[in-house]
Amino acid sequence: MKTYSVIGVMSGTSLDGIDLLHCTITAGTSFSFEIHTASTYAYSSAWKEKLAHAHTWPLEKIKALDEDYTILLSEYINRFINDKNVSGLDFIASHGHTILHQPENQFTYQIGNLPKLAKLTTQKVICDFRVQDVELGGQGAPLVPIGDRLLFGEFDACVNLGGFSNISSEKNGQCIAYDICPLNKVLNPYANKLGKEFDESGSIARTSVVNLGLLDQLDQLQYYSKPWPKSLGIEWLEAEFLPLLNLAELNSEEIIATCTQHFAHQIAKAISSHKRVLFTGGGAFNNYLMEQISKATDAELILPDPDIINYKEALIFGLLGVLKDRGEINNLASVTGASRNHCSGKIYCP
Repeated sequence: MKTYSVIGVMSGTSLDGIDLLHCTITAGTSFSFEIHTASTYAYSSAWKEKLAHAHTWPLEKIKALDEDYTILLSEYINRFINDKNVSGLDFIASHGHTILHQPENQFTYQIGNLPKLAKLTTQKVICDFRVQDVELGGQGAPLVPIGDRLLFGEFDACVNLGGFSNISSEKNGQCIAYDICPLNKVLNPYANKLGKEFDESGSIARTSVVNLGLLDQLDQLQYYSKPWPKSLGIEWLEAEFLPLLNLAELNSEEIIATCTQHFAHQIAKAISSHKRVLFTGGGAFNNYLMEQISKATDAELILPDPDIINYKEALIFGLLGVLKDRGEINNLASVTGASRNHCSGKIYCP
């Protein structure tokens, strides 16, 4: 058994900000963790704008953004280390921020994974966990299920409610995981149109009208009938999902209500065969969404400590770093569809 002092770093598609978590992870024949401190550093409006639209930019412009984002990431990490008086680190494990995700073209690009991140933080960095999986024919996502297996194995399934929602579970000794549906990547922009950062507690959806015609169209989207492994990205959202919302010509309140109901349908379907399901991610604080999921399933919905709800992905990227450092498998073929299980990521030293 060995204990590692790690900072996990995560930036998700909902653009809430950069999640940083300092923890110790004990690894050996079994795995355990202790969270010491965690913070989210919000993006400026200028950075939110860049990250929201960078997927439409030419590759050379994205590469320039990668340089700037790596500097930004290092500044937040250094601030976190100073603010929280973190010392004795073994390494930083960072996801970066996804700009392009096209596994069908064997391509995915997360900015913030440049070697200079190690020099700017003066720390060993383990990062860039998705690229190798895509090169091996996988989806490059989701990556969190190995952590669900090793750290949260007492639950029948784990669901994360972020920009997209995803699920992981065990079936016949294999880990099965996939993206269920969009979530805050859709709800937040419509809440923004109403002058709100997000639909707090689901209050907008609760008091608005569901459009049954649009709801039926969304439920019929082809993605939901596809077998796993499968994953979602902004490209699918813009090609398949958002056009239906635009054509419906509804107000923002109706869109939020209808999409919330749709997401609840899809998530309830995904957990229908499970008994105890752990929910994490920002969407777990959407009381109305959680009520609608609960109404549609017999599963017990479990909300853990707020630090785990908010920072579970950062924690698990810390674990992915530990596994990479140990040369152990941190990416499962049964989840992503890659040609084999493998040990993914890059290691940079200052």
